[in-house]
Amino acid sequence: MRLSRLLIATLLLGFALLPPLHAQIEGSPYSVTVPVADTSGAQRDQAFATALGQVLTRVAGGQDLRSNDGYAEALGKASSMVQKFQYQRAATGLTVAVDFEPGSVRRLVSKLGVASSGIKPPVLLLVQKADGSLLDQAALASLASAAAARGTNVVYPAADSTLDAAKIDAADPATLAAINQQYHTGLVLLGKLRDGGADWTLVSGGQVQRWSSQGVAGDALLATAGNGMVDRIGKQLNVVGAGVSEGKLWVSGLDSAMDFANLLATLRADPSVRQVVTLGAQNDGVLLYVKAALPLSGLAANLAAGGRLLLQGEPHQGADANLRWVH
Repeated sequence: MRLSRLLIATLLLGFALLPPLHAQIEGSPYSVTVPVADTSGAQRDQAFATALGQVLTRVAGGQDLRSNDGYAEALGKASSMVQKFQYQRAATGLTVAVDFEPGSVRRLVSKLGVASSGIKPPVLLLVQKADGSLLDQAALASLASAAAARGTNVVYPAADSTLDAAKIDAADPATLAAINQQYHTGLVLLGKLRDGGADWTLVSGGQVQRWSSQGVAGDALLATAGNGMVDRIGKQLNVVGAGVSEGKLWVSGLDSAMDFANLLATLRADPSVRQVVTLGAQNDGVLLYVKAALPLSGLAANLAAGGRLLLQGEPHQGADANLRWVH
């Protein structure tokens, strides 16, 4: 059945049979663990301020808020937003786990004048030693810490993972769709350590960026990679619109009315999307008019990176941005 007929069927059904979207990313963006020297009040207040800075960056979609009016004052009052905290012993020393009240954080982000494109998904880390074996969570701590300090979360492959790094590097749609479904992200960092440096590949919504690190080793190498990863994610995804943008979005790969219905639900659930109108359909694709708080290219990049079964697609005549639905 052609998609145009399926669109009509879906509209008649009123989307009543929509299945739930995938589960929320594991781990709260409002929870942070930071190191402390001791349990004194001064150390605790400093830890709360550091933790709030990381949470604000996450909730603002990765944007750097340090230059915004009121930012420093807000960090000084971080304790007023703490829901709970707990000291913990770690291999590196004493830490404190801090949970902030979500509503207070969201109101603060708004007060700081930020139009967020939504909380960024975590980055799946697949970093290999020279012999091809994967580094575990403990070995990647410095990379994860560097990313966390700038508001970016990471996740690690499951113990029984059979992910193929070569297919990820080639942005194979089926492999990326499987990562979307299991890890709820479209962001993957591949790394291969070697003597004198490492080679890195960041896959973001099907788009690939590659770079190399030279002349560093150990934790310094991994921390540098974490910062490089956040920089590249930021340039691609932290697009802030000067006002409301509008344009045409082409989405291909829709095999059924349910795919179309889920696509509309995904778009309408995005915090930056203001309006979606169907303009037409052809074969397995649909052309949509979209009004959003981001430029359409930035919206497409964020949707593709967000683990929503969307990848950036090929250019289509008459469209300002392009996506592909994957299964």
